[in-house]
Amino acid sequence: MKRWLAPLALAALVPFIQVRIDARLSDLHSRSDLLYLWTGEHVRRLSPGLEDLMADIYWLRTVQYFGSQRAFAVEKNFELLQPLIDITTTLDPRFELAYRYGAVFLAEEHPNGAGQPRAAIKLLERGARANPASWRIQQDIGFFHYFFLNDPQEAARILVEASKMPGAPVWLRSSAADFLQTGGERDTARRVWQHLYEESEGRMRDNALFNLRRLDALDAIDAHQQALEEFRRRNARLPESLTEPGMSALLRAPLRDPVGVPFAYDREKGTVSIARSSSMWRAPR
Repeated sequence: MKRWLAPLALAALVPFIQVRIDARLSDLHSRSDLLYLWTGEHVRRLSPGLEDLMADIYWLRTVQYFGSQRAFAVEKNFELLQPLIDITTTLDPRFELAYRYGAVFLAEEHPNGAGQPRAAIKLLERGARANPASWRIQQDIGFFHYFFLNDPQEAARILVEASKMPGAPVWLRSSAADFLQTGGERDTARRVWQHLYEESEGRMRDNALFNLRRLDALDAIDAHQQALEEFRRRNARLPESLTEPGMSALLRAPLRDPVGVPFAYDREKGTVSIARSSSMWRAPR
């Protein structure tokens, strides 16, 4: 076969391979085939020389699957998310985007994600071994330890190491120092999420913006609590609502969270919180 015919022959296999993959993926409830047969190595053997292309196809499948579950599924089920990411990164171990965004998909709390932060960190660690020069993956590992596992010591250690890598930004080291400080964690978190918002794009940027807005909501809740305590001190009771005139005069914060949902007020407990109906709400850890 002439040399120029080889790529054409390989390209001709793509539709055949894709049909077989589609047949396997058409029933998302049939886990056995995908989990135990359709591994990255299996797909690699079916598509010699087309590994990068197939990685792109599987990454598209991963994003489509995640988006459909998050937006349209009545009962959110992300059981196929990790296998799809594993296949993608096995086909192309240098696919940095798949490690970083895949980790976000895995770590986000259910129902917005799979709620598997430890699996997300393992994925990032595998990505770091495959891409030893990527300070961004190391940065993500540190942030995930801090935000999802509440482990500031390990997060700081990882960020210090990441700051030594070629091309790493200087603020990684200052963030590591901030993680180790006691108190003021919300301010520290705000600075880190702001950095992520400025440095990232796509879903990573959206996630950073969400967390910045949620921090704004938590600051507003603190202001509500202070106003409630002052109202109680002055009137020997709690207000009937947050809009009661005496309460309104004390409050210096918005009555709605950043997405426009009114804060929830429990008069019996004297507490204000993000409403469960708001996309800002998260279950207490």
